Amino acid sequence: MKSKTKIFYWSPFLVPIATPKAVVNSAKALQNYGKGYECSIINFFGEFNKFQEDLENKDIKLINFFNNKLINLLPKYGKLQSRLSFILIFAFSFFPLKKLISNQKPDFLIIHLITSLPLFLLIIFKFKTRFILRISGLPKLGILRKFLWKKALSKIYIVTCPTRSTAKYIESLDIVDKKKIKILFDPIIEINKICLQKKQRIDLPFKKTEYFIAVGRLTRQKNFLMLCEAVKKIIINFPAFKLVIAGDGEDKNKILSYITKHNLENNIFLLGYVKNIFPYIKSSQGFILSSLWEDPGFVLIEAASCRVPVFSSNCPEGPKEIIKDNFNGLLFESNDINDFVKNFDRFNKIINNNETKKKLILNNLILARQFSLFNHYLKLNEILSNGCN
Repeated sequence: MKSKTKIFYWSPFLVPIATPKAVVNSAKALQNYGKGYECSIINFFGEFNKFQEDLENKDIKLINFFNNKLINLLPKYGKLQSRLSFILIFAFSFFPLKKLISNQKPDFLIIHLITSLPLFLLIIFKFKTRFILRISGLPKLGILRKFLWKKALSKIYIVTCPTRSTAKYIESLDIVDKKKIKILFDPIIEINKICLQKKQRIDLPFKKTEYFIAVGRLTRQKNFLMLCEAVKKIIINFPAFKLVIAGDGEDKNKILSYITKHNLENNIFLLGYVKNIFPYIKSSQGFILSSLWEDPGFVLIEAASCRVPVFSSNCPEGPKEIIKDNFNGLLFESNDINDFVKNFDRFNKIINNNETKKKLILNNLILARQFSLFNHYLKLNEILSNGCN
């Protein structure tokens, strides 16, 4: 009997972000649709424990490295603090990860987040395991990092990119053979699960009324301060306008301070981290993405699956590629408050017309299907199958 292809995933993380969900969904896609795969996720300090029930239902194993109390000791927010945590993760995991790969001999190691350690191991050791680097966001490469990446990527099996524009960017760096670069869309849409989650009740900090929603970590990338400034201008003509922001992060106090200073407490509401965001998106008038960059922008795809209209910045890499203005959403110039306000008026008119609103939603729903678990499986299975031949 032919043994199953053994896949390990490496993706340690400190705070709730979209990538770990993609890791879990990728493993689930292989287990759901492929018969010859045995998937395991490296659980550095218990960060994947919250997915445990879901993973066990799909026979996906968690490989535990350290006690899950360690996560409480590592600093999570702030650039310097998170960098310190990354250094500690690198140091603590060096020998355990090397030993795991050498002893368990997985056929493939798919690496996301804090990729420096597995790439460094790839440079200095010989493994039978094929490494797959999964790009999440555009990597910032200084001279030293670019040199190390070039050395590691000469031994890499495949580099996958979540968007076409990211793939072109990686090609332009000239650090890896172009034949090794593949586009692999993230597995964001799990139809049955989303349909079930959308039905849950929501708890809003105001009486049930119409509202718009924005979702993401409260960081510079998501550009929520700009969004708050835009709301300040919008309520001049739309005083009843309400925006709900779901997420947590280091910019929380800055955003709260801005809301208080400009008397926006009746217009902007911070929900904090929300475990199940789908019913909140589904019940909204529309989804707003104000990011400075995304790759590809999970919440854009999730909003499409919830059948709500999308108003997005035209930032790189995902939104600029995914959203076609006045076709499956509306765009405004990234980080431009005046353009936001001008185009929001256009967005508001379109979504208040049932015919144009339905077209916008349907086109976005069709486009979102390329981010399903099944489509992810088809492409990843092709990549893995070629490596097994």
